Amino acid sequence: MGQSTSTPSPIPPKSEPVGSNAQAPAKCPVDHSAMKKTAQPQAPAQCPVQHDDNINPRNQMPALQQHPISLNQEASLSTERVSSTIPRDERGTWDYPSPQQFYNALVRKGWETPEEHIDTMVDIHNFLNEQAWGEVLKWEERVDGSDLQLAKFQGRPGELSPKARFFMLAGRVFPSKFGSEPPFDRHDWIVRRRTGEQVRYVIDYYSLPDEPDGTPVFSLDVRPALDSFSSVKERISFAAEEGWAKFRQNQPSKNE
Repeated sequence: MGQSTSTPSPIPPKSEPVGSNAQAPAKCPVDHSAMKKTAQPQAPAQCPVQHDDNINPRNQMPALQQHPISLNQEASLSTERVSSTIPRDERGTWDYPSPQQFYNALVRKGWETPEEHIDTMVDIHNFLNEQAWGEVLKWEERVDGSDLQLAKFQGRPGELSPKARFFMLAGRVFPSKFGSEPPFDRHDWIVRRRTGEQVRYVIDYYSLPDEPDGTPVFSLDVRPALDSFSSVKERISFAAEEGWAKFRQNQPSKNE
């Protein structure tokens, strides 16, 4: 819960609640070296899906077309959409964009990426969102956690959350303890509880230093936004519990 390291893996993935200290970061088995060579260095890292014009009010995204929109696309891409495990309403779950829709979103942003990398990028995108939902569930278990739905969401790339700004500042002052790199993406998720109450969650997506073999590592910081008394109480309660646990862990054993 809170900040966790995540990566897609052929083995059932797990997300570790680590606060601000990761022990053994999970790593991605995919070779991304070719993708890095084709990336445009001047473009800021962020979610490729555009969130501005002709948007759907439920997901704050434009309608994503299922046919190629770029004359430079040489290979055909799948139009099959994968269902997530994230409940949308009582009728079903959210569907992820198909590889063709994802590629079209990249084209709209001006990031024309070789088609052979799209399937991997979609898998990582979907995996990270599943991990984010898992972290939301951990928070919600502290309240009730049953019959939750993701009512709507919004990507806010380039908009730093107050917590991200704080960590960037702390990273400049205490570089050995905090990173100074900004998150590569931010989402705001509106979660609907079974009572009908809606709670906003802020999710910061970070890229951590690659493993020695070039494997990328990601970190997600998921928490309820500080815009209601109940969310503030939960954040304070969790911080106190985490602080107490770390204090007890650092105490010498009675047998020593």
